[in-house]
Order: sequence, then structure tokens, then C-alpha cells
Amino acid sequence: MTGHDHPHPELPASPYAVRIRAIEQLLIERGVLTRAEVRAQISYMEARSPENGARLVARAWVDEGFKARLLEDTKKAALELGIDATGPVEFLVVENTPQVHNLIVCTLCSCYPRAILGRPPDWYKSLDYRSRAVREPRAVMREFGFEVPEDIEVRVHDSTADLRYMVLPMRPEGTKGMSETGLAGLVRRDDLIGATIPLSPAKA
Repeated sequence: MTGHDHPHPELPASPYAVRIRAIEQLLIERGVLTRAEVRAQISYMEARSPENGARLVARAWVDEGFKARLLEDTKKAALELGIDATGPVEFLVVENTPQVHNLIVCTLCSCYPRAILGRPPDWYKSLDYRSRAVREPRAVMREFGFEVPEDIEVRVHDSTADLRYMVLPMRPEGTKGMSETGLAGLVRRDDLIGATIPLSPAKA
């Protein structure tokens, strides 16, 4: 039963899910992994969410020293907020400015700053986004409701298995005096990829 007053039918697993479960079972049977290690990794990933990115951005907006550290060494700065992004994958935060807007993509597959933001949205993994973000980034962002002014340079960053990007958006107008928590509440998942920008408090 769910929280409703009727049961939901069980949907068949997708071919991808079936394949993953088969690989998982094979790795466990051969002693490469244990079920406990698999559960621990799932728990690790489920603890990640865009809220982590929003906290990093909000702190950078109110603390120039932290911002400098975030841009220089993302993993080390994230640890200051208790966000553990350690591991073999490197991270690079790219800053939006009045002259430059950044957009993140993975043209090969779905490389994403999972250790900070958690699972990528479905659209990020789609072939349509992966191909068009490079060819026509302004049109893609327009479809997200964000029109990039023509006098602003758009830089598209292609993530890899070794290097993942996250965007540090500009602080919206009308946020002077807001608390760090309030500022974090303005930052949305897609702002951290560059598909959109944070809304001002009046529009949020």
C-alpha cells in the first residue's frame, strides 16, 4: 500500500534495470563486491541532492574567501560545509559573470557532479540535450525559459569521467540582507548546470 487508500500496480523493470541487477549479482557472486558495499554506495548517492550545490553557492555569495576556495579546490571547499565529494573524480566550479554564462553537458553519456548534486535529471542524459547543448546552447536555454543576452558569451563545458563541472551562478538582484539559508532557497538544480539562473526573490 502507498499513502493513498489504494495499492499501485507494480510496473515491470526496465531492460536497463534488469541488466544492472544481473551485473550486480554477478559481481557479488564472484566476490568483487558485497551486498553491504552496494547498499552503502546507494545510501551515499541518495544522500546527495541539489541542495548541496545550493548551499555551496549561497556560501560563496556571502563569503568571498570561500568563493575563492570553491573555485580553486571544489572538494576541499565542499568539505567545509560537510559535503564529502572526495574520490578519484575531479570537480571544477565555473563562475558566471556579467560577461560569461556557463552551460554544462556530457556529450558522451551522463557524467554529472553526482557526488555533490546526486542523480542527474533525465533531460541531462537525453541525446537531444547532449547534442544540442553544444550546437545551439542559446536555443536550449531559451526552451528552459532563460534568454541569454547576445552580448554575453556562452561557454559550454563537456564533462568527462575524470572531470565534472558545476556552475556558480551570479547572485540575483534584490537579495541584499538575505540570510545564507534564504539565498540557498533561490538556487535550483538547473541553475547549477547553467540551463537557468536563480530567480530574484520577487519572482521566486
